[in-house]
Formats: sequence, structure tokens, C-alpha cells
Amino acid sequence: MTGLILSHLSVHRGPCPVVDDVSADLRPGEFVGLIGPNGAGKTTLMRAALGLIRHKGTSSLARLSAADRARTAAWLPQMREIAWPVSVETLVGLGRTPHLRPGQRMGAADRAAIADALGRMDLAGFEHRRATALSGGEQARVLIARAVAQEAPVLIADEPIAGLDPAHQITTMRLFAGLAAEGRLVVAALHDLGLAARFCTRLLVLHRGRLEEDGPPGEVLTAPTLARVFGLRAYLADTPEGPIVQPVEVVT
Repeated sequence: MTGLILSHLSVHRGPCPVVDDVSADLRPGEFVGLIGPNGAGKTTLMRAALGLIRHKGTSSLARLSAADRARTAAWLPQMREIAWPVSVETLVGLGRTPHLRPGQRMGAADRAAIADALGRMDLAGFEHRRATALSGGEQARVLIARAVAQEAPVLIADEPIAGLDPAHQITTMRLFAGLAAEGRLVVAALHDLGLAARFCTRLLVLHRGRLEEDGPPGEVLTAPTLARVFGLRAYLADTPEGPIVQPVEVVT
């Protein structure tokens, strides 16, 4: 399996660093939550790591050829507009494209990957429905299924649970944790600190473009960090169901 190594990664917009000298060694088997307030640089960091925008420093993924990168990393961007009125099965099947030669038809393994992804995202029976006719939350689940069907060793997702109902937020986070347990690397930008604490094995905290904290959720989500980075006071507790992080007040 493949991980992701970032070394002194920086992205500037004019003179301003949007991502500022970030280094991290992200390993197979980890579910890494990328957290931070709006404008912290999370999306920019992920796009730079994938080689989608100009950057300084190095990323092990960005150094790959486009074809190798497509087989190595699945990318779920924040914007999830579905433009074409194709079937759900066809859309999820696009995740198999990196594994096919030009003109090659999908085989049994590809169809099995599609069915597995649909089942994992609670979309069995949606195969022949038109993707553009689904609700926003259903469309989001279809696009997650497309990324899962790619069966890449690295999955990078930008706010994947935004817009999902609570049950499917938990289902998706459990799915990502399961993929990590299978040996893949999953990196997801998240705003729900409670779900990040419960399901992620490691958290990276970005603030003003810099990596402020990096470690297990219990070591990262402390009262001082929540106040300094997020401007929050939160209720923190360990329970038999996992850690609880519930924001309760804004700290000014």
C-alpha cells in the first residue's frame, strides 16, 4: 500500500502563504482528519498534495505521472455538482477509468467494485436511477461511491460528510475507518470535531496555513488548542462509545 509524504509544502497567492511549509508523513492504515477553521488552507493543501496546483516543496503524489496518480489516489473535491444525467451505476463506474486501457470494457472485477461501493454507501437499488434526479445528499453519496469504486490505495476527500444526514455521516466515517483498517490511507477535511475525534486515527490541525498540531485525536483536541485555533470552548469526554467533542461556546 501507498502513503503520502509532504515535505516543506507551500502555496502562495501573491505574497501571501496560503499553505506555509507543511511537512507530514501519512502512512497506509491511517485515517487522517484534516481540521481547521474556514480559510485555514485545508483544500489548498489537498490540491497541492495531488499536484493539481502550483506549489513549492514536494509531495510524493504530485511527483507521479498523471496515469500513475489516478491509479494511486482517489480525489473527492468539495464541489459536487453532477452535470450529466447518467445513471448512478454509470457515474460510479467512472471510478474504474484509471484501471482500463483506452477502449477496454469493464470486466467482472470492475463490476464487483462498483456493486461493492454502491452497497457500502447504502445505494443498492439506485443503479438505474438518473443521478441528477437524486437529492443533494444522495448525490453526495453517489460521488463518494465513485471514489470508493476506484479502489485506490489513497483516498483524499474534501468535506465528504457535508450535506449528509447524521446516519449517513456516521456510515461514511465508519466506511473510511474501515478502508484505513484494510491498509489504505484516507485523508479527509472535516468540520465535525466530534466525528473526527471518534473515527480518525490521526488529526492534522491547520491554522493560517501552518500545521499547528499533528497526533492522535485525544492529544490534539485539547481545550487550549480548541480555544486558540477554533475560538471555541467545548465539552470533552471519554465514553464507552468513544470520545465526545461538543462545541458549546465561542471564545473571544
